Amino acid sequence: MFKRMLKSSVIIMSLFLAVAAQPALAKDKFKICWSIYVGWMPWEYGDTNGIIDKWAKRYGIDIDVVQINDYIESINQYTAGGFDGCTMTNMDALTIPSASGIDTTALIVGDFSNGNDAVILKDKKKLKDIKGQTVNLVELSVSHYLLARGLESVGLSEKDIKVVNTSDADLVAAYTTKDVTAVTTWNPLVSEILAMPKSNKVFDSSQIPGEIIDTLMVNTKTLKENPNFGKALVGAWYEIMASMNKDAKVREHMGKASGTDLAGYESQLDSTKMFYKAKDAVKFVKSKDLVKTMEYVAKFSFDHGLLGEGAPDEKFIGIETPAGVFGNPKNVKLRFDPTYMEMAAKGKL
Repeated sequence: MFKRMLKSSVIIMSLFLAVAAQPALAKDKFKICWSIYVGWMPWEYGDTNGIIDKWAKRYGIDIDVVQINDYIESINQYTAGGFDGCTMTNMDALTIPSASGIDTTALIVGDFSNGNDAVILKDKKKLKDIKGQTVNLVELSVSHYLLARGLESVGLSEKDIKVVNTSDADLVAAYTTKDVTAVTTWNPLVSEILAMPKSNKVFDSSQIPGEIIDTLMVNTKTLKENPNFGKALVGAWYEIMASMNKDAKVREHMGKASGTDLAGYESQLDSTKMFYKAKDAVKFVKSKDLVKTMEYVAKFSFDHGLLGEGAPDEKFIGIETPAGVFGNPKNVKLRFDPTYMEMAAKGKL
């Protein structure tokens, strides 16, 4: 029995080595996933209106766009190899796929949260009133990061509160209960909760502008081997951005698809810094400010044990940007690469 198992193992290993020795082959079918958020609704619109299919066909490929209701689960599925790309924030990209060894590239930087992420208290009106309270949030996500930055701004720390991990799919329902008095979350959940009686926003992402960045992250190896994948996605994105920026009907569609209406969706856009033009996204990515932001993010992530058990400090994972690398240049696992957005800005897609 052991000899048969050993022989099988040798055969499997030989086959693996033979495949690994072959040059990388481009593929023609890809999958990306997204979850409901103001800055990611364009993917739903582009999918249902055929824009993504049009650009995929232009480059001779097929791109399947899948909605996943649980945000963290969508990133987990991407990390496990179920998808070639996924919508996520800069911090979650660092702490989930990159910390798991999956080299990941920010193909599209679509916006940054400028008030869409918020700390909300029931009955109380000042952030300092959060002391001693239990805060429901998606633990170790950007909500947790926002809360930590907010606490720091009023001389408090996480030792002064208690965090309860709650799925984004359950947060609104949880807030309606008597026991839940504080939450930290993102839109459209923020808007839903603030519409409830005695709800007060006491801190939001406009107080840390440019730090919570919304992106489409893709597998770096897949992108390198399949540049047409990147070209199709970026081309589709900026066609959607142009329509979204000028046509209220497009924004109304996105609002309805996210569970609100035109007015509700536009109120969320008011607290989002959208990069409708590729040149603006490129400028943001090339800024030295991005390096500083990722330093903040890496420090929070290390302090919360999110960079892996073997991480000696916040510089364990290299984060590559056009303005420089933060962290270990020999262990780069997260990249902000404006190459394809620059192509769009120059009309070369």
